[in-house]
Parts: sequence; structure tokens; C-alpha cells
Amino acid sequence: MIEVDRPADMAAWVGKEIGVSDWFQITQDHIDAFAKLTGDDLWIHVDPERARTGMPDGKTIAHGFFTLSLIPFLVRSVYRIVHRGHGLNYGSNKIRYVSPVQVDSRIRLRQTILAADPVDNGMKITSECVIEIEGKSRPALVAEFLMVVYDN
Repeated sequence: MIEVDRPADMAAWVGKEIGVSDWFQITQDHIDAFAKLTGDDLWIHVDPERARTGMPDGKTIAHGFFTLSLIPFLVRSVYRIVHRGHGLNYGSNKIRYVSPVQVDSRIRLRQTILAADPVDNGMKITSECVIEIEGKSRPALVAEFLMVVYDN
């Protein structure tokens, strides 16, 4: 894990890979909980019996939005800003869902800082976020993720 002192210190990482997160295993319980929260209960996500015959490799797959929503959680094991105030999700750009994430797969985040722009009392940080699937050559998703981190 990388540690920087203040949000402005992220500017030193522009154009560089800042790190790779820990692995995270996607379980059927995670998928089912996300489906319940969002109402996206399509069988490809929540019906393991039907997936056995109707899906490649016979497995359910995680929602793309679920995978995307894990970025803030996975970032926690990539870098830390020691002296900071609150942070806000500022949005995403160019989201591409490249490969499905099958149940019981392990994923991780590979993050590169694309920009660190000053804003009032903080920095807007733009990152390329690549969610990798263990054992697969193609990632699950690639997105530009934006967040604003304020000074304390």
C-alpha cells in the first residue's frame, strides 16, 4: 500500500500505476444481496440451478454495476492519504465491461493515476481502474474513476 501525506501529494503519481489491491472473492451471497438491493434479479445472476445449463461454465455472473461499485472498497488496499478530510465519489468516465465475473471468482483492482487537479480545499483525482479476474487474460472492467478528496 502506498501512503501519501496530503491530497495534493497525489499529483506526484500522475501517469503512474499507484498499485494493485488485495484479491476479493465474489460469492453468490454478494450477488444475491446486490440483486435484492437493486431489483436486478435476472436469472443469470441469481439462479445457480438454471445457470448450470444455461450459462458458459454453468455459473452465475456478478452484475457489472456490482463489480464497478467495489472500486472504493478495493482502493482501500491500494493507497491511503494520511492527512485528509472527507472524500466524494465524483463519477466515472469510459466504463467498459470487458468480461463477466463468474461466481466464486477472485478479482482485484489495478489503479493508475491519470490526473490530480486542485479544487477548492482539495484535489480531484482521476484514475484508470482495471478490475482483473484471477486466471483470466482479459479484465472484468476498465473505467476512469473520479473522486474529490478534501484537505483536513
